[in-house]
Amino acid sequence: MPEGHVIHRLADALTGTFGGRPVSVTSPQGRFDAAPLDGAVLERGEAVGKHLFVDFATGDVVHIHLGLIGKLHLEPFAPPRGQVRLRIHDGVTAADLRGPQWCRTITPDERDAVVAASGPDPLRPDADPAKGYARLRRSSKSLAALLMDQRVAAGVGNIFRAEVLYRHRLNPDVPGNRVDQRTWDLIWTDLVGLMAYAVEHGRIDTVRIEHGPEAQGRDARVDRHGGEVYVYRRAGQPCLVCGTAVRTRVVEGRNLYWCPRCQRRSRAAAQV
Repeated sequence: MPEGHVIHRLADALTGTFGGRPVSVTSPQGRFDAAPLDGAVLERGEAVGKHLFVDFATGDVVHIHLGLIGKLHLEPFAPPRGQVRLRIHDGVTAADLRGPQWCRTITPDERDAVVAASGPDPLRPDADPAKGYARLRRSSKSLAALLMDQRVAAGVGNIFRAEVLYRHRLNPDVPGNRVDQRTWDLIWTDLVGLMAYAVEHGRIDTVRIEHGPEAQGRDARVDRHGGEVYVYRRAGQPCLVCGTAVRTRVVEGRNLYWCPRCQRRSRAAAQV
């Protein structure tokens, strides 16, 4: 499932490519009722966590959730390939949606209800981190589990979860109701910066310069997500700071990665 920064990049791309202009809307696969939107003006794309909304001048909103296997690609216009659920195009560029968990037309009120039910999104200027902290403090579940709860921090996925915990030396098993305000503030501020960088650069980088490939004389990481990370997908490899083997286990249905030596704190370190 894509991290929230991917959804924000897609929203920006839809707005930048089609915003304010009429577009062709079709469903080559035949599983979406595109006819009411065909020829309408696409006003903008908007992201809230892992939800993508596409607003049309008709007053309709297309609500997309990519889920685990969904993909949305903007490419030069050409005949559709494969099972395309939704296609938006202007004859020059086509946005093709394949395999989403959700693709449905909703009203603005229904969109507002989805937004209200979501937690604060670190990439949105209107986010209220206090809302996420209040939910976190009410739970005895682990911090690692709660950071995957989209009602605590919308858009945070497995990579950012592992990396922000490592960057502040936090034990993943600390219960949410033991997380103090300062720790939450440091986590939130770090997520805002890390995720904004990912939106801008299209890759996730969480490693400080002094722990990077050049400083440590090692090869750069090769991974489809790009960028340098401390623990994500590094199980069994040495921690970049202390050399201890990185561990992994399943938490909330996803593989959590952490360093058992560096991550012993119940209160956040200001930085790694």
